[in-house]
Amino acid sequence: MHRLFDLTNKTAIVTGGGTGLGKQIAIGLAEAGASVVICSRKLEKCEEACEEIQQLGVQSMALACDVTQADDIKRVLQQTKERFGALDILVNNSGTSWMAPFFDVPEDKWKRVMEVNVKGMFLFSQAAGKMMAEQQSGKIINIASIAGMYGQQATLMDAWPYSTSKGAVIALTKDLAAKLAPFHVQVNAIAPGFFPTKLTSALQHVRDDLLAKTPSGRLGNAEDLKGAAIYLASKASDYVTGHILVVDGGMSATI
Repeated sequence: MHRLFDLTNKTAIVTGGGTGLGKQIAIGLAEAGASVVICSRKLEKCEEACEEIQQLGVQSMALACDVTQADDIKRVLQQTKERFGALDILVNNSGTSWMAPFFDVPEDKWKRVMEVNVKGMFLFSQAAGKMMAEQQSGKIINIASIAGMYGQQATLMDAWPYSTSKGAVIALTKDLAAKLAPFHVQVNAIAPGFFPTKLTSALQHVRDDLLAKTPSGRLGNAEDLKGAAIYLASKASDYVTGHILVVDGGMSATI
């Protein structure tokens, strides 16, 4: 059973892995034995996470990358292949949000959310997916959200560009899974509920309401995504593709 979840000799890229949920996932993959490349626009945060991972006794590398720029992605993949020889796991975690009433969201903010959350995921999946198809193996894990699965009242969460983008992530995951399955590449998504992160800090005023809607009675913590990520990155999920794994303490089960 340990063999099914062992990531020793595997290499993973985690976009936006320097902070928040991305960092939690990167550490989880490293704890399972994977070498981890962390990339985002904030290189300093990536380097800090990289040092933390190296203390676990596994290799890690920090790289600057804007996921909306194809040249940046190409460079990250080249450097990953040069150092580690292959790419086995891609975690598309980079994301952004914008909160405002429906009638007040500026066009440029809508565009920015879509650029990072959808275009960036498409570009990275396209480039990494080609590498994985050539080697006839690979795992792509997209970070969606339960916000992309249903609507929210404005009093609870007024971030409709984010919700729309995460709905697109779910559709992209399913379609990409069908396209890459013949190449033995599995594509799945994790849809977290509410975790204390920089993106969700703007929701502190409705924390009690969120807790009331969560049967588990708590928000997600620093360990709750690790198991899901390791499962979807490992041999244990070789026959699972196109799946959206919800990690939300039961919130979506009651909606």
